Amino acid sequence: MDSTKIIEILAYTIPSLITGGVAYYLFNSYFKDQQNTRRWLLQKKAQKEALPLRLQAYERMVLFMERINPTKLLIRISPISNDKNDYENLIIAQIEQEFEHNLTQQIYMSDECWTIIVTAKNSTIQMIRKANMSDCVDNADTLREVLLSDLMEKQSPSNAALAYIKNEVSQMW
Repeated sequence: MDSTKIIEILAYTIPSLITGGVAYYLFNSYFKDQQNTRRWLLQKKAQKEALPLRLQAYERMVLFMERINPTKLLIRISPISNDKNDYENLIIAQIEQEFEHNLTQQIYMSDECWTIIVTAKNSTIQMIRKANMSDCVDNADTLREVLLSDLMEKQSPSNAALAYIKNEVSQMW
């Protein structure tokens, strides 16, 4: 083969390769863009359908926080007997039952929000246990009084969690 034939073949081949490469790049970019658009549309549709579920989960957790607020809890649950330990166990059992009823809501909220909710629940239980260990508590009614007087001095854990939940929901808009 002489050099003119090689140059002639290269003159036809190089533009074809360049055109093929550009076409491949453009088609590949177009298909990726279409795939991203479809994914975005599906995500938008799923988000639109999930928003009511997420809001319902936050509503349920707000209700949970309100129900375990010691002020409201102590008013709602009156002592069955005069034994302070029985009353403590009854209150804690109510909190745990409420919590277990709402466990599935965690899939609709952020991990940070769920952690704050669990911390508020545990802090409320700890507050009740600490008040029951106090030397001045000798019966269920005294336990109620000590808990309510403690809440006059400081904010309940559920109020702090409520503020966080409200803030997170407001960021969804």
